[in-house]
Amino acid sequence: MNPQPKPGILEISPYVAGRGPEPGDPPAIKLSSNESALGPSPLAVAAYEAASGEISTYPEGSARLLREAIADVYGLDPGRIVCGNGSEELIALLARIYLSPGDEVVFTKYAFLVYRIAALASSAHPVVVAENHLHAHIDWILAQVTPRTRIVFLANPNNPTGTCLPAAEIRRLHAGLPDTVLLVLDAAYAEYVERGDYEPGTELVSRFDNVVMTRTFSKIYGLAGLRVGWAFCPPGVADALNRLRGAFNISVPGQRAAIAALRDRDHVARSIAHNTEWKNWLTEKLRAAGIRVGESEGNFLLLQFRAPQQADGADAFLGARGFILRPVANYHLPHCLRLTVGTAEANRGVVAALADFMRRDAS
Repeated sequence: MNPQPKPGILEISPYVAGRGPEPGDPPAIKLSSNESALGPSPLAVAAYEAASGEISTYPEGSARLLREAIADVYGLDPGRIVCGNGSEELIALLARIYLSPGDEVVFTKYAFLVYRIAALASSAHPVVVAENHLHAHIDWILAQVTPRTRIVFLANPNNPTGTCLPAAEIRRLHAGLPDTVLLVLDAAYAEYVERGDYEPGTELVSRFDNVVMTRTFSKIYGLAGLRVGWAFCPPGVADALNRLRGAFNISVPGQRAAIAALRDRDHVARSIAHNTEWKNWLTEKLRAAGIRVGESEGNFLLLQFRAPQQADGADAFLGARGFILRPVANYHLPHCLRLTVGTAEANRGVVAALADFMRRDAS
């Protein structure tokens, strides 16, 4: 007769973030959470510090100045932007708004773990779609859509694989969905994409009432610790999100830092250039060391070993050398590790350590 959670809650495996150095551990370089290699803009840090005099007062509830800054940089209508405590909060809110018990939520096998959590938290049924060599397959997704489907989640680029679909495929996915299904495009890594056939979702959201694009300040802007995200929505979805979100869900320092980060386009450009240079360098060197590395459009690489035991051995070896990567067995990839693109020093060090491991493992 004890209080019982509603159906779905106890099926959730709690989200486990990328590991970092524990108190008392030797110094280590964290390359497990896809954080920005260059960190935040100095202007964002200064804005954060300047906001310390305002922490005794509530923030402006609608994050109006931040929404206007986002709209200015990306050419959007601020009235259709909703800000959240990271994009994860907005994903969870969309599930609460549009899902009822027994509804279905479709996402791919190697997708962000939060989609499953959001579905189960609303007593909905997760429908997991196989991927084609670590790529989402539009026809396979559409084949799993039924009259009970209410949301399709798609990260583009995807985490942890780094794979990315062109705009034409995203349009084809949307065209195949009923109007009653909400397509949520998670574009957390959009700023890193340099391929010419990519579109993060703004085009579809601008034209249709059943598409939402989520974004974050945690990646390119280097504000992961402040938890600031946003969504570009059709008017009806924005209205629903604003009815349910927390009244003061973005802190004053978070809003001020995010606005300053948006304005520092030079820092964003440097972060993109650094990521491109070192992601390519890491890919080349790690392949030369005998590790299979797929193409990635994010600020990370998926390292594929021959077996789970070899991935575990590499993880332990790197840990002893002071490098922390992300095992991804909980993403159904037990033979893989995910490596964040780090500083030049970190990148050189982790490649040397991995090359040493591969030589020892082969002997």
